[in-house]
Amino acid sequence: MIEGISHITFTVRDLQKAARFFIGALDAKEVYDSGEKQFSLSKEKFLLIGGVWIALMEGESAGRSAYDHVAFKVPEADFEAYVARIKEWHVDIHTERPRVLGEGRSFYFYDFDNHLFELHTGTLEERLLRYSQITAPLA
Repeated sequence: MIEGISHITFTVRDLQKAARFFIGALDAKEVYDSGEKQFSLSKEKFLLIGGVWIALMEGESAGRSAYDHVAFKVPEADFEAYVARIKEWHVDIHTERPRVLGEGRSFYFYDFDNHLFELHTGTLEERLLRYSQITAPLA
């Protein structure tokens, strides 16, 4: 039986810069740095964000996705503060998709390696409830 997400790995060109971004913009906590040791495919750092294990591995990053992304849950009260913090890093902001009122607020952005992220205030339960109340999807 699947117990949940073990970890999420991102390939990044500059391991130190990526770690600084995750720590500075998303409150990540660094829990491991391989330094010059290489136990995996490359040097790596392990971070925790909201209890989720994020692995950063040094290497060539893939191209930019239009919508494949990781969404971080943030409280509504902290949403604007996180948006402001991320904007201070001068990363590319992704255009928000059309939203249904009541499904939560979102802010999309790319990191320096073209990974797409979202800050989201809603929950799955809130979204399912809201979708069940709508007779037609967005056009």
